[in-house]
Amino acid sequence: MAGILEGRTAVVTGAASGLGLAMATAFAAEGAAVCVADLNEAGGQSVVEGLRREGRTAAFTRVDVTDPGSARAMIETAVKAFGRLDVLVNNAGLQHISPVVEFPEERWNYLLAVLLTGTFLCTKYALPHMIRGGWGRVINIASAHGLVASPFKAAYVAAKHGVVGFTKVAAWEAAAHGITVNAICPGYVRTPLVERQIADQARVHGIPESDVVGRIMLEPQAVKRLLEPGEIAALAVYLCSEPASAVTGAAIPIDGGWTAR
Repeated sequence: MAGILEGRTAVVTGAASGLGLAMATAFAAEGAAVCVADLNEAGGQSVVEGLRREGRTAAFTRVDVTDPGSARAMIETAVKAFGRLDVLVNNAGLQHISPVVEFPEERWNYLLAVLLTGTFLCTKYALPHMIRGGWGRVINIASAHGLVASPFKAAYVAAKHGVVGFTKVAAWEAAAHGITVNAICPGYVRTPLVERQIADQARVHGIPESDVVGRIMLEPQAVKRLLEPGEIAALAVYLCSEPASAVTGAAIPIDGGWTAR
């Protein structure tokens, strides 16, 4: 039985690990040709090699989503390699944890450049190809922090709120062309990005590292566990399906009940 993305092409940024890897793998399993895009060339190439060993169609392109030329080249490379572009996942991300009064200005600028401007640039260059094809799915990986705030994450929370707003605008502009634009808003997911936060969270909150997951990450959730990357990937696959063709402009929480408070 053919997958729901058979004959489609997907570009996933930040696909060398974590959520991006899970989504690239899930799309490939559904029949898509996948462009694995990341700054991490070795990691991205390794993902592509793994997909090809499974008989999937995949290629790697190195991208710096903060650079308009690089973002545009990523899209053009995917179209040249696979002949079309149907799905874009804006997933590239990073984190910095610090009080506002100590937040380094260069880190503020860089987080907004990657998380918000990068989402804009990749979408800007992807949409014309989707419009020509009369079909498309743009999935922006926002965060529960695109809907609510936590202390010490000023740049991340600001950027993710911006991603949710951008998603709504793009959804309105793209709807007439058979394109949906949605934001997925996960809680804490078991990824390298989350694991790298533990020491910084312990420092700013003044607690042992062993207490961070329970006292900080899972405290606001009704479901007391970290999410798994595959759960977010499954939602992304659904958003690419025909039954989701009227789901657009949405910021969809998958956060263990965090934002239900």
